[in-house]
Amino acid sequence: MKALVINCGSSSLKYQLFDMADESVLAKGLVERIGLPGSVLIHRPGDSKVEIQEEIPNHDKAISLVLRALTDAGHGVVKNLAEIGCVGHRVVHGGETFSGSVAITPAVMEALKANIELAPLHNPPNIMGIEACAKLMPNTPQAGVFDTAFHQTMPAEAYIYALPYEYYERYKVRRYGFHGTSHRFVSQRAAELLGAPDAKIITCHLGNGASVAAVKGGKSVDTSMGLTPLEGLAMGTRSGDIDPAILEFIMGKEGLTIGEMSGVLNKKSGVLGISGVSSDFRDIETAADGGNQRAKLALDRFAYAVRKYIGAYAAAMDGADAIVFTAGLGENSAPMRAAICAGLTFLGIELEPEKNSRRGEEIEITKAGSKTRVFVIPTNEELVIARDTVAIAEKAEQ
Repeated sequence: MKALVINCGSSSLKYQLFDMADESVLAKGLVERIGLPGSVLIHRPGDSKVEIQEEIPNHDKAISLVLRALTDAGHGVVKNLAEIGCVGHRVVHGGETFSGSVAITPAVMEALKANIELAPLHNPPNIMGIEACAKLMPNTPQAGVFDTAFHQTMPAEAYIYALPYEYYERYKVRRYGFHGTSHRFVSQRAAELLGAPDAKIITCHLGNGASVAAVKGGKSVDTSMGLTPLEGLAMGTRSGDIDPAILEFIMGKEGLTIGEMSGVLNKKSGVLGISGVSSDFRDIETAADGGNQRAKLALDRFAYAVRKYIGAYAAAMDGADAIVFTAGLGENSAPMRAAICAGLTFLGIELEPEKNSRRGEEIEITKAGSKTRVFVIPTNEELVIARDTVAIAEKAEQ
């Protein structure tokens, strides 16, 4: 079966088409600037690249363009849409409704729309992508795979906030967590490498968006992001954990509205806010190497926060068998991995510098005999979505 995986953002769309016989990627691509001037589809069939510049006013048009590219006589990879057996969609927020991936049905669509208030920037484009595929591929099974689902196994003491309980009862204000498909993929792989399905594993998804999760026996028991992706680590532009009273203080001093303050927290803070250089860790590392002290502070502060979460989750699980680094920064920045692990000797961690210097490959980077082992495992969220979607489609056929 061939599975199409779609990840819709507000003005962008990423996709990959898998041949699930060997889980190879037949084609992938990106639609940018949907609804904006200069929209473009960058289509990559195999090792080649095709750029299609065309007006793309909405997600319907974007999906249509993607399907046309996949079936095009010149650079397509399938003869017709009937060859695509199923479509899987990344959906950011499933609330408490979804604890796993599901087939798209009218009832599921209603539940997705009910969760829009929990993710007003993310869920609407996810829904638009599903609706567009339903129009263009009405007989093709679709599935929703949720960023939040993996974390639905958290116990109440981990997900409840110390607010009046009626806010949880009325509005479902609680910790949900995100990056669930990534934490699930790398924790499962780490358990395989350990040969221990009941292992206690701390997964660090580190990139422009970043989160840490505690996974015990294959189940998430805690994670750093909260009701929204704003909580937890300081990220590229997000503040992460701060004293809530800071909001009122700064709003009073600067005369900001709630919306403007939200913009500061989500788009102007994080390592960008501290460094003043960039939200891209590569730029910040270059600036720090050149002597920029604010850039160095941003990196030091980030490493410190990750280290604190690792320590907290080791306590929450009464130990840790392994730590996993993944995503752009986690997979590629040897200095950041070294900085984080330098303060974790209490876990019996001793890095092997030569192994840690490697980039973007699956490898154990601790020396033999380390009590807690440390792995770099490249994440593959799209493959998780494809696998879940195929399983759902095959079950529906039975």
